[in-house]
Amino acid sequence: MIQKNLSFHYCAIIILVILLVGTIMRRMIKGRVNRSFLCVVSVALLSTMLDIWAVMLDNQHGTDIFAKNVAHMSYLIVHGFTLPACISYMLNLTDTVHIFKQKRIFVALLHVPLTVSVIMVLLNPVTHNIFYLNDSYDYTRGKYFFVLYTCALIYLLLGIMILFISRRMIRKRYLLSLGVVYICEIVAAVIQSLHPELLVEMFGMAAGLLFVSLMIQRPEELIDIDTQLYKLNAYIDMLHRSFRNKKRFRIIMVNVTNYSSIRELIGFDQSKRLMRKIAQYLEALNREQKLGADLYYLERGKFRLVVDENYFGRVKDVAALINERMKESMDIHQMSINLVANICILDCPDDISDVEALLSFGDVLDTIAFTGEIMWASEQLNNTRFDMMREMDSIIENALANNHFSVYYQPIYSVNEKRFLSAEALIRLKDEKYGFVSPDLFIPVAERSGAIHKIGDFVLEEVCQFISSDEYKKLGIDYIEVNLSVAQCMQPKLVEHIMNILNRYKVRPDQINLEITETAATISQQTLQNNIEKLTSAGVRFSLDDFGTGYSNMQRVVSLPFEIIKLDKSFTEIYDNPKLAIVLTNTIRMIKAMDMKIVVEGVETEEMVKLFAKLECEYIQGYFFSKPIPREDFTKFIQASM
Repeated sequence: MIQKNLSFHYCAIIILVILLVGTIMRRMIKGRVNRSFLCVVSVALLSTMLDIWAVMLDNQHGTDIFAKNVAHMSYLIVHGFTLPACISYMLNLTDTVHIFKQKRIFVALLHVPLTVSVIMVLLNPVTHNIFYLNDSYDYTRGKYFFVLYTCALIYLLLGIMILFISRRMIRKRYLLSLGVVYICEIVAAVIQSLHPELLVEMFGMAAGLLFVSLMIQRPEELIDIDTQLYKLNAYIDMLHRSFRNKKRFRIIMVNVTNYSSIRELIGFDQSKRLMRKIAQYLEALNREQKLGADLYYLERGKFRLVVDENYFGRVKDVAALINERMKESMDIHQMSINLVANICILDCPDDISDVEALLSFGDVLDTIAFTGEIMWASEQLNNTRFDMMREMDSIIENALANNHFSVYYQPIYSVNEKRFLSAEALIRLKDEKYGFVSPDLFIPVAERSGAIHKIGDFVLEEVCQFISSDEYKKLGIDYIEVNLSVAQCMQPKLVEHIMNILNRYKVRPDQINLEITETAATISQQTLQNNIEKLTSAGVRFSLDDFGTGYSNMQRVVSLPFEIIKLDKSFTEIYDNPKLAIVLTNTIRMIKAMDMKIVVEGVETEEMVKLFAKLECEYIQGYFFSKPIPREDFTKFIQASM
């Protein structure tokens, strides 16, 4: 009898143990893909260990017939599961399980060969068709041993077919990695068939799985480090695969809409812990309710539970449990935090069958007023607001191309001079289909797409054209305030660009006051600081807008050359609260001590006007005087007030 060399098996054991331990330590054990990979490694490891046992018994030339039969039968049965486990991993990775389940021939190809091989091995003690022990008690292959090879060949061909069908559904790197596994397995099987003493088949399998682990099972690409859930890019990959495969699935969307406020309240580290606590609750609920969902965290308080069609019936009940839990306060760092979470159930592809539209829907979910009730996307998508958000990019593009944007002006009153000294220019969009679209809706979309730069140029040019006109010169207005977005502030050539526009219309720099928000001012970027300093040196003045909407980096704010601080309209809502009035009074005192002037926004009553005048705020802006109005109406308004 040939003495078999176990060296390659020992190497395979080392590789597979490292893979098994590494997979667990990296926490790659959640989700169908990770679990199926863990299954492949475990089956390969057990198969290798059983073969070592069987070969060691053979090499001893002992007469323990029972032990030899058990060892070889155990190995052959477990080894028979190796390729089906690989097929299962491939189906989960390519998200094509539902496609194969729809075809009886595929189901048969997946189950029949394994069933046949297992039954034949189990009957072997009676039939001796797979193997037997000869007169010298040596292991000898039976006349039907080729059936096991045939079954293995069927799985190899089935795997190749899956790779071919899925070639456009997964990343090329994934496709290459799976191909390497097959090449390693086939080459090793051929070598072992030609040289039976070299047990290299399982080593080839281990080497292929190691390659898959390095190229596919990469937690840094798939897993959010804080919540240990799948992250955004994994979510997007899943959506692309599922839509291409025409797979039906249901998503429970959980948006913590007050995430920003919570983060400002408890800080970055504690907010991460809170999100982790929510993730742990969702994972536990997923297990308890046997929902079979894949869980994702898309950052900024957005969680997604993606459920296969087989579990649709449980979704509503699980969503209700989540909704009730989100209404309860959560304890974090000795604080009790109240969550405001919008929860929505969405069916794909029935409700939405486009990745971008689905992501946009998830963002818009943040803007819906909290009701405490579970929403269904099918109902919300009939809402004009969602139609508008889905089309927002094209709405903006169409507005830029067809002059649907216009500039409105809101006058600013000087308390000391008792006249309207300036005005704020505000962008407005009137769409042919949806009418007036709120800047709160289109500005964030424009910032993401880059269209904000064209919108900013449009506003500045319209303002400069107005300032250079004869009608403006008769109004006695000193300057116009123009908003700059964060994206505009970060432009490397912003200074040259703005000065070119001013020069083209012969507008003096002191006739323009640029507003940047408190959020933009706290960004520690050298480009932003350089732009502000250069424009200030050129004579352009700056205002800090929305002061008081967040927890500012005051050291950062005071380092920038602001002449005017614009108090957010929220300050007008606290004047009748004695304690908050102290905050307001001291805030104004602090600003004036820094030799900066104050504009109070959102003033709507005469009582507010008198209050802020008494507090020595220089300028007042709000509906008490006028809402933002078109240029023609603004001109008439100022002329009437003179």
